[in-house]
Amino acid sequence: MTSFEWQVTEKNPQKLRTVIMAHGVTRTLLKQIKFHGGQIKVNGAEQLTNYMVTKGDVVTVTLPPEPGNDHVPASNVTLDIVYEDSNWLIVNKPAGVASVPAHIYANDSLVNRVKGYYERQRYENQRVHIVTRLDRDTSGLVIFAKHHMAHSVLDKQLKEHTLRKEYLAIVVGNFKHEHVEVNLPIGRDPESFVKRRVAVDGKMAMTEFWVQQHWPQMELVRIQLHTGRTHQIRVHMTALGHPLLGDWLYNPTNHQMKRQALHCFQVRFYDPFSNKIISCQAPLPADMKLAIKRANQVDVTKV
Repeated sequence: MTSFEWQVTEKNPQKLRTVIMAHGVTRTLLKQIKFHGGQIKVNGAEQLTNYMVTKGDVVTVTLPPEPGNDHVPASNVTLDIVYEDSNWLIVNKPAGVASVPAHIYANDSLVNRVKGYYERQRYENQRVHIVTRLDRDTSGLVIFAKHHMAHSVLDKQLKEHTLRKEYLAIVVGNFKHEHVEVNLPIGRDPESFVKRRVAVDGKMAMTEFWVQQHWPQMELVRIQLHTGRTHQIRVHMTALGHPLLGDWLYNPTNHQMKRQALHCFQVRFYDPFSNKIISCQAPLPADMKLAIKRANQVDVTKV
């Protein structure tokens, strides 16, 4: 089972629960540890969470086992793994693959593929924790946590907007400025089950982007999300009059690509288990490079 060990550094006595939660253990995880086979020890002796600890005490938390979900079938399609250690798995998702299973993608979503990978590797924890998600036709990096505690840590970073995701997109037309910040609320389109739109009564959304390359009829932009609304990039770019190339939903008359030209090329977050920053990149996919090449016959090998 997965275990973590910390030494108490505070001078004043404090509850064991306080120490544990300061290291990222949530109340939900505390309940799972208590009722599903985990352990919490101080100096080698099992203790309750209201036990008072003092400076120098060694706290050991052992997480309960995490069996796989029997309702999620495993897929044997191989993964493009960008980074892996005992806590994280970061995968480069191809366009056309759903992040999570749905009734029409029940057997071969990215989650299914990760489950199959875990089974082939015979990992002790078989539960698949997906932290970040991408639309089916968006390519790029997706983060998985290998246990509940790692998932809790990154959930908190997502809420605090300290987990950084950056995208590359090809948009139609040319912007007047190289750097733009967009603050426009997003809500559901009442005429569509899937589509979103800028709406006064929607949830606030912030997108920041920088123009990277120009061509006569389109641009490559680097995008950072400061919020995580559904279709946020696609909606904001459309609202600015520069929809994504090939976006069947928001730019249906454009057929220069078979999917929206959007790729999550970089993720960056703090790993408290190793006390380091993890930063990964995935190169621009072949279909986006081809779209650029066809547009102006330029060399995109350095993109």
